[in-house]
Amino acid sequence: MNTTRTLSPRARWAVPAVVAGAVAAAFAIPAAVGAVASDDLPAVTADELVDRVANAEPVPVSGTVVYTARLGLPDVTVSELQGAGPLDLLGGSSTMRVWSDGEDSSRAALLGDVSEYSVVRSGAEAWTYSSADDEAVHYVLEPADQERYDELAQRALEPEVEGDVPAPSELADLALAQARISTDVEATDPVEVAGRAAYQVELTPQTDATLVDRIRVAVDAETWVPLRTQVWSVQDAEAPALEVGFTDVSFDAPDAGVFEFSAPAGAEVREVVVPLPEPGTTGRPSSSALGGDGDGDVAVSGTGWETVVEVSEVDVEAILGATAEGRLPEGSTGSSGADDLFEELTEAEEGELPGIPELDTRALYEQLTTPVDGGRLLSSALLSVLVTDDGRVLAGSVPPAVLEELAG
Repeated sequence: MNTTRTLSPRARWAVPAVVAGAVAAAFAIPAAVGAVASDDLPAVTADELVDRVANAEPVPVSGTVVYTARLGLPDVTVSELQGAGPLDLLGGSSTMRVWSDGEDSSRAALLGDVSEYSVVRSGAEAWTYSSADDEAVHYVLEPADQERYDELAQRALEPEVEGDVPAPSELADLALAQARISTDVEATDPVEVAGRAAYQVELTPQTDATLVDRIRVAVDAETWVPLRTQVWSVQDAEAPALEVGFTDVSFDAPDAGVFEFSAPAGAEVREVVVPLPEPGTTGRPSSSALGGDGDGDVAVSGTGWETVVEVSEVDVEAILGATAEGRLPEGSTGSSGADDLFEELTEAEEGELPGIPELDTRALYEQLTTPVDGGRLLSSALLSVLVTDDGRVLAGSVPPAVLEELAG
């Protein structure tokens, strides 16, 4: 095994942070679904359904998930170049196999036509593997950090608190009350998803000033595990802009061997030590994490579905230039532990990132955005992002005109 802290020579280009953030929600999938007679299941209200999900015990789950994105973004499919990988989720449909023990071990395999990209996690340890590159990356903690992680995990199981602890149902009621300030929440007709009877809850914004028309979540009627989520855009009330759901699912415990990863013979293996942040060191990120000089700020305007986040002093050219040279932009993330890892990656050979394909990020940025007066705009069915020439980035689930007006 080739053990090193440097990063893959195949990963010379990183997607610009501003674009990656804009398309992070572009995951979708059509699940096998049919109607279920209303009298086949006892009636439940939206409040009862949310309470049952909140109070449900974790259960093991495995199955097939299909992603489909209908966001109206330009076709940036790169699977022909990189094989199966995270960038496949920018658009179109993808299939994934998933396994979870219901606790702290999980595995996901993103399937391409002739390749696979896998992520395996067990506690604080994780692996990624790309069959197209025949490369595995192993993420671990330092021994001292591992001991502290184990202590924190145990403390989470047996918390020491003073006074009364709110029950999950009380927290769910509080969340629903907060949501209803800006959202209509109601139970809709039951359906069948992946061969399972499922209840549905629908969330509808109480405003016309958002790109989101409605969100519908289907929940297994026996285990209370969410089986499918659909998000519609105001641009198309018929076909969901985003779907994510199971096409087949099992709640039997997966074999423990599923969560044991061994790199295939001959595969290149990289070791990356991830620092665990010290208590109290995680602060608010500054604009320097996006290539600025650190004097910028993060501002939020609007409420609910009309919320817009604005980051100032962002140097997009610095980000694009850094990734074009195969390195990371400099800056602080607001966490000392993350900054240590960031510095380690930056100082690694050519500053390469594991698992990121070889892409011309400047061309990708220009392909995903269009020129507008005073900047460039990414416009999709559910999200708008405006990058201004004076170094501001505005994003929200609002029409582009709202961002342009706020940018002045």
